[in-house]
Amino acid sequence: MVRIFFSTDVHGSDVCWRKFISAGKFYKVDAIILGGDTTGKEVCPIIRYPDGRTIVRFFGREDVVKNESELQVYEKRIMDAGLYHYYATPEEYETLIDDEKKVDEIFSGLMMERWKQWIEIAEKNLKGTGIRCLVAPGNDDRFVIDSIIDTSDIVERVEGKVIEIGGHEMINCGWTNPTPWNTPRECSEDELMKKIESMIPQVKNMENSIFELHAPPYGSGLDEAPILDENLVPIKGGTERGSVGSTAVLEAIRKYQPLLGLHGHIHESKGVIKIGRTLCVNPGSMYSEGMLQGALIVLEKNKVKSYLFTSG
Repeated sequence: MVRIFFSTDVHGSDVCWRKFISAGKFYKVDAIILGGDTTGKEVCPIIRYPDGRTIVRFFGREDVVKNESELQVYEKRIMDAGLYHYYATPEEYETLIDDEKKVDEIFSGLMMERWKQWIEIAEKNLKGTGIRCLVAPGNDDRFVIDSIIDTSDIVERVEGKVIEIGGHEMINCGWTNPTPWNTPRECSEDELMKKIESMIPQVKNMENSIFELHAPPYGSGLDEAPILDENLVPIKGGTERGSVGSTAVLEAIRKYQPLLGLHGHIHESKGVIKIGRTLCVNPGSMYSEGMLQGALIVLEKNKVKSYLFTSG
């Protein structure tokens, strides 16, 4: 019997990462698996003025911070929401507004620094426990984080690899089919199928295998997202939804019928569905609220004994 905890789409949330790492001991699992989109989406400038004022630009607001103690509270709120804070003078901030290249460099640097901190947390809490920590960066994740993750003896970057967990072979792919946002790790459906197929020959027991594929299968109900207009704004306030998952993932699951499919990518489509004999799971994501969504799954030989969605 094998116990795993699966979560996905934490998008830089520091509190979600800490909860993810703690889930290993709490649920007494053999492995914790993070299925992609580990980095945040935005930098929040903290501007220090010569007159002693400090202004935090956070979620469209400008808050004046009164003291260092209050500033630490803002830093934590920013980190827990999956964002990054960056200190700047008023002059530097004005310069950065028109310097996309420099902002991009700062953004990448902050992502790498957050990952260094996360590795320290994982190594402190998991070393010697025997709990494996497996991570496959997702479509939103820049490639600069890969070398940072690879420095760890505890956190395993599993993209494009076949990993064995208690007799279950797991293929891993954080790439997705095309999105409207042109993210770093997305490709055509044909290319995505090639990435999946490249791992298949290494799987000796397909009936007992796990497909950890960030993109959910198309039309499965695990891939329903708000339909966007030409300006990438949700139609009817986000109430109109459609399938945006991958046909390549659907085809691979139908063709090979693994025991379990682990997916994410679409935060709003938490759920579980069977495609043939394959149980497909998307735990969803509420990272911006500091909530870690997950799935506790117990496997036996050629059988999913049980699964339980978690949130907290």
